[in-house]
Amino acid sequence: MTSTEACITKEPKGLGFFEKYLTLWVLLCIGAGIGLGKLAPSVAGYLDSLSVNVNGAPVVSIPIAICLFFMMYPIMVKIDFTEVLQAGKNMKPLGLTLFLNWAIKPFTMYAISAFFLGTLFINFIGMEAVDLVKMPLGLDLNVGQTYGEGTVVLHNGIKMLQVPLWRSYLAGTILLGIAPCTAMVLVWGFLARGNDSHTLMMVAVNSLTMLFLYGPLGGFLLGVGKLPVPWQALLLSIGVYVALPLLAGYVSRKLILKAKGEEWFKEKFLHLLSPITIVALLVTLVLLFSFKGDVILDNPLTILWISVPLFIQTVLIFAIGYVLAKLLKLKYSDAAPTAMIGASNHFEVAIATATMLFGLSSGASLATVVGVLIEVPVMLMLVRICLKTEGWFGRKASEPEAQ
Repeated sequence: MTSTEACITKEPKGLGFFEKYLTLWVLLCIGAGIGLGKLAPSVAGYLDSLSVNVNGAPVVSIPIAICLFFMMYPIMVKIDFTEVLQAGKNMKPLGLTLFLNWAIKPFTMYAISAFFLGTLFINFIGMEAVDLVKMPLGLDLNVGQTYGEGTVVLHNGIKMLQVPLWRSYLAGTILLGIAPCTAMVLVWGFLARGNDSHTLMMVAVNSLTMLFLYGPLGGFLLGVGKLPVPWQALLLSIGVYVALPLLAGYVSRKLILKAKGEEWFKEKFLHLLSPITIVALLVTLVLLFSFKGDVILDNPLTILWISVPLFIQTVLIFAIGYVLAKLLKLKYSDAAPTAMIGASNHFEVAIATATMLFGLSSGASLATVVGVLIEVPVMLMLVRICLKTEGWFGRKASEPEAQ
């Protein structure tokens, strides 16, 4: 296999049925979750009680952990890491993508979200509005003590941290901002007629870099925002929701290829997996909103306040990546996926981390879900911008090269 071939087994395709209407499915799941919480609160409470506890406090929700594993595994099993080094010979677009993902995007997300949620929209969210989030794993404080901007309170017999609601939303946006996309970006790059080799290679690179950078950078920015920094839970989250499916995907891929061959793996196994990620995501959203429905009903514009900074951040990062690609004289086929990868978020990991760190019913978890809600329409808008501006980079990607 040459360096220009994909480092992922399945070639990217356009939007499938599930992906095309993802925003609609998310809205339906929000409604279903709110309905479940209102009509059958005992069911929602029972599902939330199924958790792994440490010192009497829930640390990992078992239903959510199962759902999130099946969100991540189908992505990871497709990746052929043996091709990463060969596919990475073109270092200029690779370097620009890494620069956008880790040196710019997390910090602009923090700044934009803090300004809108903590200043511009604070009166709409509520100056005195608070949220209850999990106590950081391993931290034992007495009721009334403070930690960051949180105060320890007793809620249903469990110690929780009471934090300003807007800061809880900020935590969710931070977790989105430090999660580079490894799934849907395959679709965006394909629709924009980008370089599939670069896009696919970055899927593998992003998965690996998250193992080492997601935890430290997330902890740093949460600390800057005066939010709880649950380091143990943060590292555990990376292990459970990134490393475990990554390892499971790598091992099972090897075993299946050895036992059944590459053709069966591509045509049969991956075909069966294709809808699993989104189905697992939608089930997770129903569970999440069964606990967060009251916030939406009491303040239906909450999603709007969170959407605005996320929208601005997405467009800004795309613009920065696209302009820098032009200045670096990249081909359009490299410039488009580079900007797309920077703009898109790995909302699966963000949701998983938010629920583990702060709780399923936290504002942080809600903010990560809003990221899912706006992902498809905003990224499709950016795809159209790319296609209309191919000429900026010289020969269009759709035109043949001169012989």
